[in-house]
Amino acid sequence: MYENNYPNNYNGANAESGSEASQGGSNAYYYEQPKPGAQKPKKQSGTGKKLVLGICCGLLFGIFAGLGFEAVTTASGVVKESLLKESGEAQNELSESDGTESSPADEIASTFQDWDGTNLVQTTVTDVTEVVKAVMPSVVSVNNKYVETTSFWGQEFSSEGSSTGSGIIVGKNDTELLVVTNYHVVEAAEELSVQFADGKQVQAQMKGSDSDKDLAVIAVQLNDMESSTMSAIAIAQMGDSTQLTVGEPVIAIGNALGYGQSVTTGVVSALNRPIAVNTVSAQSQPQQDDMEVNTFIQTDAAINPGNSGGALLNSRGQVIGINSNKIGGSAVEGMGYAIPISDAQPIIEDLMTKQTRLRVEEENRGFLGITGIDVVSEYSQLYGMPKGVYISSVSEGTGAAAAGLIRGDIITALNGEEIKSMDDLKDELSYYSAGTTVELTIMQGSPTGYQAKNVSVTLGEAVSTQ
Repeated sequence: MYENNYPNNYNGANAESGSEASQGGSNAYYYEQPKPGAQKPKKQSGTGKKLVLGICCGLLFGIFAGLGFEAVTTASGVVKESLLKESGEAQNELSESDGTESSPADEIASTFQDWDGTNLVQTTVTDVTEVVKAVMPSVVSVNNKYVETTSFWGQEFSSEGSSTGSGIIVGKNDTELLVVTNYHVVEAAEELSVQFADGKQVQAQMKGSDSDKDLAVIAVQLNDMESSTMSAIAIAQMGDSTQLTVGEPVIAIGNALGYGQSVTTGVVSALNRPIAVNTVSAQSQPQQDDMEVNTFIQTDAAINPGNSGGALLNSRGQVIGINSNKIGGSAVEGMGYAIPISDAQPIIEDLMTKQTRLRVEEENRGFLGITGIDVVSEYSQLYGMPKGVYISSVSEGTGAAAAGLIRGDIITALNGEEIKSMDDLKDELSYYSAGTTVELTIMQGSPTGYQAKNVSVTLGEAVSTQ
């Protein structure tokens, strides 16, 4: 018998006798063990308890998951804010160090940074309209009219030709506006002209050139330009090509196919790409050995004929290269090249200081009175001869004869300008009239080798030989 203080009643029936155990005024239960074989009473089901327990577990999981998500979001926000702050401080330091101010190009070229939980993702805006708007006034079209001479069965024939290219306004002095372009754009020019952003076209003159690096600077006289044109143009801002990275976006502007200024975009495909470029005048027969290896920026921005001499820009609108269609040619697609501005800038600055020269009318030009042969690399290596113009004959009664030039002398410079071919010599002489005295640097053979010598020659009038 078990005693219980609970105020409830329990009636248990005797399985065999049917006798009852009753609870009276006292709280006493009379319980008999069921006999073997008798069915046990069923216990109350626990489904309700399980349901309540499941609901409680779900609520607890939801609370902890929400707290965890909130903690991750807060942490990522703090990290993102810190990264953006550091990026802004670095940009401010860069702007202060190079002394430049922000421009519309800077705003267009800004990068947006997103945090994906593990990596910092940067995406660059591809809209270049503001960059082009700011830079287009500093890019010009260059037109070249030249005389091309060909030989056939010992007879020389001349014909007029023309070509177009591009240029970049890089400076101004008291009397001139200075434009840089490729040497092959202005090579052998009888007449040069520059077309500006407002469509006005003005005559230009050669300032200086470097055929090995395919660079030239031409000058436009300020008194030939209208005030409206002066207000419509701008001087380009130079960048730093040594800071470029592969994959960086670039913009090319130039006079493609001579149709006028156009814009293409792409990325830096490769840096310091070594390419052998023919250093002999394009008007003469190219030789495989007369090649100089220079390094270039490779890009997939379209650079077509007419783009030569134009600007390759970074996303801030700074010139980081001078495009050259001649390098890539038409053999492949999606591979354009540009001369790195950091390599070109010292040469450009030197060419800008040269004296501007005007070509003399053909009938008034001075002549040496010699016939010559180009000393190409093959002959130079085979015979140990310096590169230049080998004098094969000297006409009697000419300035060359009077100065003592003889067969076998090699002309290597005229008034300090390097001479590598007959075309170089003819091009230099086109700036001097008959009666002008020039200084030739020649190499004369001796038992100990070639010796340099400077000779003054008074140019004569046109004769049947050159």
